[in-house]
Amino acid sequence: MKIDRLLGILTLLLQKERITAPELAAKFEVSRRTIGRDIDALCIAGIPVITYQGTGGGISIAEGFKLDKSVLTQDELAGIIAALKGIGSVSNAPAVERALAKLGADTDAVISLRESVIIDLASHYKGQLTEKIEPLKQAIHESRLIEFDYFYEKGESRRRIEPYFVVFTWSSWYVFGFCLERQDFRLFKLQRLWNLILCDKKYTPRDIPPDKRDFGAKLTDEIKLVALFDPSLKYQLIDIYGLGCFTETNEGLLFEFGYANRDFLVNWLLGFGGKVKVLEPDYIAEDIKKAAENILKNY
Repeated sequence: MKIDRLLGILTLLLQKERITAPELAAKFEVSRRTIGRDIDALCIAGIPVITYQGTGGGISIAEGFKLDKSVLTQDELAGIIAALKGIGSVSNAPAVERALAKLGADTDAVISLRESVIIDLASHYKGQLTEKIEPLKQAIHESRLIEFDYFYEKGESRRRIEPYFVVFTWSSWYVFGFCLERQDFRLFKLQRLWNLILCDKKYTPRDIPPDKRDFGAKLTDEIKLVALFDPSLKYQLIDIYGLGCFTETNEGLLFEFGYANRDFLVNWLLGFGGKVKVLEPDYIAEDIKKAAENILKNY
């Protein structure tokens, strides 16, 4: 991938005083012409790359620019490497591995690949995720429409969208795009998305309003839950919501939190059986009672 190669070239230029175009071409397994275009791209991006001709010539970054803490600090490079590692956990693309290897190839590299933080974005469904993420990246890069079957709480439907981003948020993977059916920007969870097809038809990218890019605003916590949990569930609450998410009382753990999805909340509470009692709101308590009655009918 070009972005990985540009990152690798930039890192090498930060490490070395001067390097030749043939050396870069050999290291990244591309032609000298491709390296030339990459150098032009770095210059357009505002990085002052200088080319020296003749004997002892080569490519380097302007000295004054290097003295100004270079372009990337050690922390910034660490973040980039961590991100590449995370992408690699759900991608089959060997370019990610090559970029990582070249970032830390030398003993005097800007930063080591031996990071103390490991990010694994994969899941039990890694194979299925990869089969979706790779064609989605292609569709976004080529501005091609996609079609898929989508399953949600109201049933299922066939959707056609203009894809813009593959997003990891709320502990799940999504594709963000403009839904032609709804005529609006939407997030679609990849695990609910099946039978994905890349269409031949292309689209002209739209301007995305800033509020649509705020993925956190897609969920609102309109349901204010107040419940008493058995003390034996303390570790589970801490695991999900952190220390201090409840108040210890003589009757149990008093828990208050906001939720957006009624069905999700009821099913989550049912998973604790008789070790939780809903105090508010009343309609959530009624939902749980009805669900318990239906369970009894099955037995």
